[in-house]
Amino acid sequence: MNIGFLEDMTHEFKSDKTKLQDNEIIDAVVAFANSDGGELYIGVEDDGEITGLHAAHMDITQLAAFIANKTVPPIAVRVERIDLDLPIARIEVPKKTAIVSSSTGKIQRRRIKADGSPENIPMYPYEIATRLSSLSLFDYSAQPVPDSDYSDLDSVERERLRNIIRAYRGEASLLELNDEELDKALQFVIQQDGKLIPTFCGLLMIGKRESLRRSMPTAESAIQVLSGTDVRVNESFYLPIIAAFEKITEYFSAWNREEELEVGLFRISIPDYDQRAFREALVNAFSHRDYAALGRVRIQINDDGLTIANPGGFIEGITADNLIDAEPHGRNPVLADALKRIGLAERTGRGIDRIFEGSLLYGRLLPNYSQSSTTNVKLFIPKGPTDKAFIQMISHEHQRTGRSLPIYSLLVMNSLRKFHKASVQDVAEDVNTDEARTRATLELLTESGLVEAGGTGRGRYYMLGHKYYQKKNDMVSYTRQKDIDVIRHDELILQLAKQQGYVKRADVIDLLHITPSQAYRALLRLADNKRLTPVGKGAGAKYIPMDD
Repeated sequence: MNIGFLEDMTHEFKSDKTKLQDNEIIDAVVAFANSDGGELYIGVEDDGEITGLHAAHMDITQLAAFIANKTVPPIAVRVERIDLDLPIARIEVPKKTAIVSSSTGKIQRRRIKADGSPENIPMYPYEIATRLSSLSLFDYSAQPVPDSDYSDLDSVERERLRNIIRAYRGEASLLELNDEELDKALQFVIQQDGKLIPTFCGLLMIGKRESLRRSMPTAESAIQVLSGTDVRVNESFYLPIIAAFEKITEYFSAWNREEELEVGLFRISIPDYDQRAFREALVNAFSHRDYAALGRVRIQINDDGLTIANPGGFIEGITADNLIDAEPHGRNPVLADALKRIGLAERTGRGIDRIFEGSLLYGRLLPNYSQSSTTNVKLFIPKGPTDKAFIQMISHEHQRTGRSLPIYSLLVMNSLRKFHKASVQDVAEDVNTDEARTRATLELLTESGLVEAGGTGRGRYYMLGHKYYQKKNDMVSYTRQKDIDVIRHDELILQLAKQQGYVKRADVIDLLHITPSQAYRALLRLADNKRLTPVGKGAGAKYIPMDD
């Protein structure tokens, strides 16, 4: 008999024909706990064939206690005996939010081999730092740099930092501090044995280049610019973050073309990539990368778009699907805090909103994190064409209200732009949020006139307002969609009139969720078309269905 599925990252089989060794059970449990959790099946061969439990493992009541006693910290597992043709044991192992080892000090983790099968391997020291930082339990940037002293910080880079504070409107109070006070305030140094020792944050921000290369060989950056298959720029460098930021920004600005769009008395510049979105994406790459892992922050600009990649996967609780909703927290809190205080990073911690807004404001395809993995975060911002009608509509609304639209309003409008007509359910699924929030956003947009609604109940749908189609010079599409709506409204009104023998304006308002004037016009149209006969006058008038 076969168990019916294969081994993978969360399932492992162990043969028990010759009595499985205790240390093999513990190693497998530890590896699951240090990865994503999973299920260990004892009494099953690698190919899934069930060969049963050894006599020594028939009593599973003590197995959970044995595992807890042989793991540090103790792992609470759930053990179940399953009686098929032959008995097997299933051990459910939870994912732990700490590094777990065997009682002998052995630390394991799971990975997928080149052939696609899983294996348990030792977790090396640098991987421990990576694992802890991904769980927000260890801040690499706050640690002192071994064999380093205060002279490893560069006064020239410190002055560059002061200029950044002025240019990006960072905390003005930082400019009033002397060098030592500034370094302490931003946690660039800590005091040990009466001496100031640079932290990794300090070395990354204002360290001397030779000191950075010596003590942090992972702090490398690279930028590539491709035109077709021609390489226009290909440069890699070891620089402190601020110097690297300025160098990369210079290249980016040179290749970020702009066109202008007239909106009334105003001109709007439409760049290939939004400057603020690029800045936030670059800051995120530097502040959230895993400095314990080899690799580099890499920026690539080509004909399709902009890619920004950095070593280190998303931290615990963050995925490509919940980026907008997730509570902001980073891999290197001290470094991220310094970047916020000097003005480079979004102070609210919602830089991801800026990244998405940079594409939404120009009616472009959304930023894409789908190529990210457990060891690498990769952001792709498509270049793509702009939707000028959408840009004009957003610009007019900004001028009218004096404030920017919230990120969810932009996401919802972008979804309607894509679908043309959509239900609450369709939009909620597209923007990856709940229906209640989506419905509230849609109704607010409808009240502002940016969105129009039609239908009733579960059949209610939404579309962008007529201003969008006017600016797009596509009133045919608008009229076609609205005509379909009118036909549906007429059918529903006639159906209600036949059911209760008459229909009043209040009935139509309640049925279709439309305004009194819209209800009146609908009833008048049906009367003109000899489908209803009006009886009485005013809001209380009844409309009687005519015989077909």
